[in-house]
Amino acid sequence: MAEADPGVVDAIARVPEVTVADAAALDARLRTADTPFVVRGLVADWPLVRAGRRSAKDARDYVLRHHRDRPFTVAAGQPGSDGRLFYDDAMAMNFRTLTAKLPDIFAKIDAVEGTADALPIYLASIDLHEFFDGLHEANHVDLGDRTLIASIWMGTRTRIAAHNDVPHNLACVAVGRRRFTLFPREQFRNLYLGPVDNTPAGRAVSMVDFHAPDFAEYPRFREALDHAQVAELDAGDALYIPALWWHHVEGLAAFNVLVNYWWRDAPRWLGQPQDALNHAMLAIRDLPEDQKKYWRDLFDYYVFENDEAVVAHIPEQARSVLGPLNTESAGRIRAFLLRALSR
Repeated sequence: MAEADPGVVDAIARVPEVTVADAAALDARLRTADTPFVVRGLVADWPLVRAGRRSAKDARDYVLRHHRDRPFTVAAGQPGSDGRLFYDDAMAMNFRTLTAKLPDIFAKIDAVEGTADALPIYLASIDLHEFFDGLHEANHVDLGDRTLIASIWMGTRTRIAAHNDVPHNLACVAVGRRRFTLFPREQFRNLYLGPVDNTPAGRAVSMVDFHAPDFAEYPRFREALDHAQVAELDAGDALYIPALWWHHVEGLAAFNVLVNYWWRDAPRWLGQPQDALNHAMLAIRDLPEDQKKYWRDLFDYYVFENDEAVVAHIPEQARSVLGPLNTESAGRIRAFLLRALSR
């Protein structure tokens, strides 16, 4: 697998590193951080990390001792793709999505490990609680009272295009090595995002090949790199990625395992902003310009500004969904939308 252009990587600022003494210190840091940070050795004492330090095969055997006998979803790439799970020339995916039992998937990884130009094999975002017994309990970070999604990511050398996620993310390298290249939220215009509906994994991704960026085709990517940060993590290290920060992810070893935790600060009953964006493209984007201006103003009024002037003239008991949302009023909006969209 080719490495990123050293000139490009060397010019990027490194993600700051911090030290945390215990779970309380980590919790405090996470509650106040609005930029990424690395914690070296945060999960160095995990049994999975210790197994991986012995060998990649020991790590796979350790995982297999905890897996449940059920189909796992796996992406199988193509030889010659440099590990990049992306689009092909026709904008279809350059990998197949299959289901198989975990011992069979690992047997395939056993067979290709150490071979030149082995096809990429990648298990992405596998729920730790649903697919394993005891793996989370033996290998986890104490993140207090947060409502978490805990996932494991396993595979060969791979490259995942820059994308972002709605939740906050604590990513812990358990086996192998990973490189993350991160960009602030507002850099999306300089990353040349691809389709929003035809995506490798549900989120729009950068069309730029980070190993060979074409600055003639993507000139604004130079501006993105001026704001980028890079982190290279060994087994045991962790990286905090704030909500909506863009990140390009590379598995650098022949076998890599990452455990991550997602959580949102917003209440669970709130809707997903991406759904609102998708519906706005359907309902507003192609309207005449004068109508689009009206709806932009109305969005500012009700959503982005949302000051006291919006409701000051309405009796407090009659403000309904214009007042602060709660579980009940959010449910009313959701029911209204479902009725409207089903017509």
